[in-house]
Amino acid sequence: MAKAKVGVLISGRGSNMAALLYAAKAETCPFEIVLVAANDPDAPGLALAAAEGIATFAHSHKGLKRAEFDRIIDAQLRAAGAQYVALAGYMRLLSPEFVSGWDQRMLNIHPSLLPKYKGLDTHQRAIDAGDAHAGCSVHIVTAELDDGPVIGQTQVAILPGDTADSLAARILIAEHQLYSRTLADFVTRDRQPDWLLNRVREIALGLPQADEVVSHGMPCFGIEKGKKFAWFTRDHHGDGIIAVLVKTTAPDEQATLIEADPARYYRPAYFGDDWVGIRLDLGDNDWDHIAGRLRASWRQIAPKKLLGLMDIAEEF
Repeated sequence: MAKAKVGVLISGRGSNMAALLYAAKAETCPFEIVLVAANDPDAPGLALAAAEGIATFAHSHKGLKRAEFDRIIDAQLRAAGAQYVALAGYMRLLSPEFVSGWDQRMLNIHPSLLPKYKGLDTHQRAIDAGDAHAGCSVHIVTAELDDGPVIGQTQVAILPGDTADSLAARILIAEHQLYSRTLADFVTRDRQPDWLLNRVREIALGLPQADEVVSHGMPCFGIEKGKKFAWFTRDHHGDGIIAVLVKTTAPDEQATLIEADPARYYRPAYFGDDWVGIRLDLGDNDWDHIAGRLRASWRQIAPKKLLGLMDIAEEF
């Protein structure tokens, strides 16, 4: 399986970048670092990355508008082939355009137990509040500062007599361990059954009057009190496959799809010639295409009245 390509953005020493870099050296690590970029040409982390054979880029943000500078960084990330972005001590607010361009593909690590203590001075704020624990969080980056969904956290006990510096030193150890582990899980989430089911569920239940039940031991989606248009299967009958089963729109379509891409499409056992299985465990899902197949399958079994309402809605 090809490793996910990650670009890392830093502003200083890049200790979290280094933790990701060294984690990526493991043969079993699912990601590799393809670029380390900084908004400060003198950032010490750049020299470390270069010494380890990682491509680097630096450009000062001074004198540039936020969106203008972000376009420069974005171009470098894409030229390096980055599929994900990891912020590692990147002391820049990001433009909405940049965040949107990496939607659901950019992570940040923050030295607090979010949603507590967004922004700066997190260690002293935790001490001043009398908290028993501080810690660190990895979250998906959104347009709001330190506000995206948290996908990983580590608690760190606050000891008697702790200062902001002593607490920060221990939290940094936790950061180095948490970030690489969470990033590895994140870049492989599209191969994890629960994440794949939730993605299919989100699409399927977004269709009119769709509901979910369990049928033949599998999550199944259909019209409320009506026919079914999709099944989600994971290792059903011990086949080791994760897939969504949908109806075809023409008698010969199943055979055509399988012939065109036999690694992805297959004839599901016990479902007949008017259903096709679409494998979801290959790591390169086209979710727009899958959504289209689910929608077409829904249209195959939807009542005419419901189809008419859908057609009217789609005109607007």
